[in-house]
Amino acid sequence: MKHYSDIIIAPVITEKSMANKANGVYTFKVVKNATKEDIKQAVEAAFNVSVKSVNTLNTKSKKRRVGKYSGRTKTYKKAIVTLEAGSSIDI
Repeated sequence: MKHYSDIIIAPVITEKSMANKANGVYTFKVVKNATKEDIKQAVEAAFNVSVKSVNTLNTKSKKRRVGKYSGRTKTYKKAIVTLEAGSSIDI
């Protein structure tokens, strides 16, 4: 297994993800080629918790414009991790 810092890029901090934190559901930005099993092992190694399930999705890029310049945002893979009852992560 790779080191967990090679899999997990950053937690996703939004209103929706912080609301889900109360239910034991956490959202992370991960590398594109990470599998669900890789993500599960990385979260368990990084935070010493038990992972119940992992759901993943690939985000689409969005159009952005700054002045006269236009472009697109980067795409990334998002992992939604559900922890076993009684486990929590301090983000």
